[in-house]
Amino acid sequence: MPAARAATRKPGSLPAGVKAGDSLSIARAISLVEDRADAGADLLQSLAAGTGRAHRIGVTGPPGAGKSTLVNAMARLLLDAGGSVGILAVDPTSPFTGGALLGDRVRMQGAAGDPRVFIRSMASRGDLGGLAAAAQDAADILDAAGKDWIVIETVGVGQTEVEVAGAADTVVLILHPEAGDGVQAMKAGLMEVADIFVVNKADREGAERLVRDVLDTLELRRPSDDGWKPPVLSTVASTGKGVAELLEAVGKHGDHARAAGSFERRRKARARQRIRELVEEALRARVLGSGPELLDGLVDAVTEGRSTPRAAAMELLRRVTVGKGKGGDHGDR
Repeated sequence: MPAARAATRKPGSLPAGVKAGDSLSIARAISLVEDRADAGADLLQSLAAGTGRAHRIGVTGPPGAGKSTLVNAMARLLLDAGGSVGILAVDPTSPFTGGALLGDRVRMQGAAGDPRVFIRSMASRGDLGGLAAAAQDAADILDAAGKDWIVIETVGVGQTEVEVAGAADTVVLILHPEAGDGVQAMKAGLMEVADIFVVNKADREGAERLVRDVLDTLELRRPSDDGWKPPVLSTVASTGKGVAELLEAVGKHGDHARAAGSFERRRKARARQRIRELVEEALRARVLGSGPELLDGLVDAVTEGRSTPRAAAMELLRRVTVGKGKGGDHGDR
């Protein structure tokens, strides 16, 4: 490990540090992809061959459900089983600094003391899905660093958190009995994407009723393509009760998905979506870098009745894709 740390101070040695599992190298690499820098894109290319081994678990749910405490308990059990863990906690973004409001991750301090755990708090930066744009790139870095398990905990923003399904191999939805109508909170689409349902704080009043409500609602859910039937589990994260059963369910889901072929299909769908998003990002950057005079001229044409918004958009796209406005190439990753 000392050799890896020394390597991080030499030009071009960052990939080696990441592959060696050096925490400083991993932190620096994630910072590069968060900044959407060209160096980050080059780094990801150099690490690509070493990804695809880790099992990625998406943990989502409403605020107050105890997601961080549960993730901490999961990490401790995974470590006890001999695994290594990477945790990406996507937090709300401060409107003033752009940084994560919950960056201290105080509820994960138990897991943070183990060198086999790498925890990174990432700002969502306004992404509607609650998942930072760079979180999947950060997961690739942790994968290349040799982490066996990568847990992506997302902002509890309810209706827009379906995005986590595209980033994870197994999606765990955490609910708690004090959130009111827990099933109502799922009607935004989380019900359709979760692979495992967990009622946390199961020692509190209303937990058993919430479990029954979820089971009843699952009866109305369209069956999954691979035949997986999502279990509904009860946990008390603060004491560790039910956490072992949750991890067992995660393992069973992974085994089932691999046998049914849906595991590979989900990963291909993730790659396809990422490619599409990055193409959109690159085009947006080119348009913004094309200069205000081009856009202003098209705006005038629309407002004066000489063109339509669609025609103007197609003209703008044509101009920036034939060589004009290359100032935004930094978005092409």
